[in-house]
Amino acid sequence: MIGGNMQKVLDENLIYEVLSAVEEIPEGQVASYGQIARLIGRDKNARLIGKVLSMAEYYGDYPCHRVVNSVGRLAPHFTEQRQLLMEEGVCFKENGCVDMKKHQYGD
Repeated sequence: MIGGNMQKVLDENLIYEVLSAVEEIPEGQVASYGQIARLIGRDKNARLIGKVLSMAEYYGDYPCHRVVNSVGRLAPHFTEQRQLLMEEGVCFKENGCVDMKKHQYGD
C-alpha cells in the first residue's frame, strides 16, 4: 500500500522542490529530513524526503550528503556521506552523528 501511495505523491514538481531546498544548504552545514519537509510545506513527510533523496542521482548533482536525520545520523546506505561531510569541515560526535549544534542549517 505504501508503494502505491508513494508513487502518487512523488511527482516531478515535488522532487524538484525537495532538491531545490537541498541545494540551498551551504557547504559545511546539514539539514534534517524533517527540516527539508518543513521548508517545502510538508511538515509530516520526512520519510518522503528520504525517498526523494535516494533517487536524486537521476535528476542531477545535488548536495544530498548534507541531509541527515534529526539527531545527525547518516543515511545507512550512503557510504561516502561521512567523507563528503568531513571534507566540508563538518564535525562528528563520538557516537558517529553530526554535531547538529555546530552544523545545522537555519534552525
